[in-house]
Amino acid sequence: MNTNTLQNINVGVDTGKSQLDIYIRPLDIYFTVPNTDKGISDAIKIIKKHKPQRVVIEATGRLEMPFILACDKAKLPYVVANPLRIKRFAEAIGQRAKNDRLDAELIAHYAERVQPELTKLKSENIRHMSDLVTRRNQLLTMQTMERNRLQILPKNISSTITPILTALKNQLEKVEAKIEKLIESCPEY
Repeated sequence: MNTNTLQNINVGVDTGKSQLDIYIRPLDIYFTVPNTDKGISDAIKIIKKHKPQRVVIEATGRLEMPFILACDKAKLPYVVANPLRIKRFAEAIGQRAKNDRLDAELIAHYAERVQPELTKLKSENIRHMSDLVTRRNQLLTMQTMERNRLQILPKNISSTITPILTALKNQLEKVEAKIEKLIESCPEY
């Protein structure tokens, strides 16, 4: 039986380092899979059977990417949602309890009620550029922290900070060179 003929199917995915908690609404199907290539593949097979209107996963800062890439490859309609919007939705409906299953249910409920716009996967070059810029920002933050430490710590400890600053400078140069090379070689820029 095609469940989609009677109902709009929405899937909520709560992402963790080690597992994905998945809830299919309104069918009340809940399952977990390891957050591994095999687990994601198994989840995609189950989800695809129900022909969802959308699959919603919170942006977690990279943990969601393997799942998103698998959804895109399987041609599933997906949304990478802003966690703050989902949190505000939870507050609006009065949901306070938190665990992985309830989070997955909440995300599916959000998908059904709000019907957020589907996400389009950015090109590989754009994703790579984003990763490089993120890494550059991380290195700059670490460099600033070490420079601040250098100013306030006793001089006899500065010998432990200077090599770290040198390593950070070298890494920054490498990342910036990769960014420049990508910009030069990519028509998207």
